[in-house]
Amino acid sequence: MTARDQQERGAVGGSWSRRGVLAGLLGAPVLLLAACNDGARSGGAGGAGTAATPKTSVAKITVTPADGTTNAVFTAPVQVAVESGTLSSVRVADATGQEIAGRLAPDGTSWASTAPLGSGTRYTVAAVASDRDKLQADANTSFTTAAPANTFIGYFTPEDGSTVGVGMPVSITFNTPVTDRRAVQQAITVVADPGVEIVGHWYSSTRLDFRPEQYWAAGTKVTLKLRLKDVQGARGVYGVQAKDVNFTIGRAQTSIADLSADTLTVTTDGQVTATYRVIGGAPEHRTWAGKMVISEQYQQTKMDSATVGLGDEYNIPDVPHAQRLTASGTFIHGNYWSAASAFGNANTSHGCIALRDVKGAGDPGTDGAKFYRSSMVGDVVEVRNSGDRTVDPANGLSDWNLTWADWKAGSAV
Repeated sequence: MTARDQQERGAVGGSWSRRGVLAGLLGAPVLLLAACNDGARSGGAGGAGTAATPKTSVAKITVTPADGTTNAVFTAPVQVAVESGTLSSVRVADATGQEIAGRLAPDGTSWASTAPLGSGTRYTVAAVASDRDKLQADANTSFTTAAPANTFIGYFTPEDGSTVGVGMPVSITFNTPVTDRRAVQQAITVVADPGVEIVGHWYSSTRLDFRPEQYWAAGTKVTLKLRLKDVQGARGVYGVQAKDVNFTIGRAQTSIADLSADTLTVTTDGQVTATYRVIGGAPEHRTWAGKMVISEQYQQTKMDSATVGLGDEYNIPDVPHAQRLTASGTFIHGNYWSAASAFGNANTSHGCIALRDVKGAGDPGTDGAKFYRSSMVGDVVEVRNSGDRTVDPANGLSDWNLTWADWKAGSAV
């Protein structure tokens, strides 16, 4: 055998030798895999056994309204019940995290909300229960309440942030009749600083006013709290307002119009600050007697007798310095068309109280301008010796003509 032959044989032999080694290596994983599979099937001492299936609670929780409800009745309670177990916790909350109070039944199998839900609000419910083996089950759901189909609102005076006179009541007019006056009045409170008793009085199904026994003290801070949202004012009709209204009582000013003397005496913070000569209502159009509150102020305004049922007796397009005293049309205002000698000497108006003024309201030195400038909404003008009966307390903001006993008798709470 030549040396080359020996080299070639050695090469061939080497090749087979490598194949044998590869075959041995390829066979080893197969045997190992087979061994693992055998161990898994047998669960023998050499391998891990099958993991036991964990036990689950048999308690079953049901939540009403059901998960995903989008028009849940907001007047109905949330109810949570469990079968084959007892409830250990229930939480119902809105998107802000505000929780709804509820009560758990003595046997622990049910829970119901006790606080009202809000309309048009999304709520989440998280409930946990345990079965007799102490295994827990839970339920996490959400729902949204429906918005009421019919609503009511209250239009209020005075305005938020305003400063008003000592005679200003809080007056609320509803846009639909209220049949459950107690529920609505309970949802409205008026508080003052310094504190004083404040009571509501219903004039009708659409008007509720609040006031203290006496005029407000100067500087008092008053807050009207409207909590009418979802309060049922009438069958199927719900409130929508939830807000606070704040106003301040300014200096204490009241005026007395004595129509036997035809004078207007103004008292500010306990001191007489002005006396003006005035014209009152003529015998056939006497001025209402009693306490009236300024509710509106106009630098100039039009006055037309046709709007108060007096035909075409007058139509004045530019009455200066006019301040409304009643809803029926009584004003205290400037007058430029009557003779100067009439002021303090004659009652010739159609029921208003007139002070001397000029056309165009441009002279700040006239009585009409000075009284207007010293006044504010909420000031009281009391008319005496007019020869007419006392104004209806519901006519404008004439609340102070009721005694305190009569005022409180009109409260629903």
